Amino acid sequence: MKQNRLILAFRFGCIALLSLICLYGESQNQPKTLKRIIIDPGHGGTDPGAKGKYSTEAAVSLAISLKLEDYIRQSLPDVEVVMTRTTNVFSSVVEKAKFANQSKGDLFVCIHTNSAGPLKNKQLIGYVNKTYYVKKGGKKRKVTRKVPNYKTTYSPNPARGTETYIYGVGKSDERKEVADDMVDEMVEKLDSVSERQIKELNKNADPTRSMMASLLTQQYFQRAASLALTIEEEFKNAGRISREAKQRPKGIWVLQAVTMPAVLVETGFLSNPEEEDYLNSEAGQKEICEVITKSLIRYKFSLENQQKNNIK
Repeated sequence: MKQNRLILAFRFGCIALLSLICLYGESQNQPKTLKRIIIDPGHGGTDPGAKGKYSTEAAVSLAISLKLEDYIRQSLPDVEVVMTRTTNVFSSVVEKAKFANQSKGDLFVCIHTNSAGPLKNKQLIGYVNKTYYVKKGGKKRKVTRKVPNYKTTYSPNPARGTETYIYGVGKSDERKEVADDMVDEMVEKLDSVSERQIKELNKNADPTRSMMASLLTQQYFQRAASLALTIEEEFKNAGRISREAKQRPKGIWVLQAVTMPAVLVETGFLSNPEEEDYLNSEAGQKEICEVITKSLIRYKFSLENQQKNNIK
């Protein structure tokens, strides 16, 4: 009897998994590819982020993001753009992730600026006498010797260029926490799923829901990685120094918390005076927006091509 129950449980689990996979396949064949982009200007309000000589990351990120919103709307008129903020206000990463998920975006793009600590320089300026005592034969003896004397100065870090981050797949507990949300979102998008089917899935398919969420996570990772590589490629084409697309599982919580592909673009270094001027200039911001918009166009075209191939 116990063996029969195990067999039945295994069979039902397989059926539930197949059901979820079928639902997933149906969702991939829906006409929706890239309809809503969430743009998140980094920091804001009481959190200025990185600081340059005369500007902050919060202000520069917002200025670039507002321009990017216009560029996307002009170049991709069928894509809706939703901003996490349009003024100098602070929202926690938890609030931003919740807002993005409630907005049901298809892509999350964070705009930030980078910073690197100043370089420490030591210069020998002479020697000074240093007196100390040594003990020998039970007696203390005074000893004087010359030691080098250094002057320490600091100079701006020459680090420059762009880098685009994605979350580290399989390395983040935060990403696992949104697994059920991703499955729920996928199920909600399917008009063909009956209320009874949803109840059955919710009631009986907890292990398979985790497996389904893993599939979705892998897909989101692949899409985010593709976009990150494209963005850095376009920056190179524009003549910018690219520090490449990277994974960083720690320190970018919001990338793990959103139920959609997500990237974070570090547009340049405020700690470098030349880069700060570029990031604050009209020409610099224009170039950054053009690069990201071109990348989004390529990303959307790629998704649509994949969709056509899936249908075939």
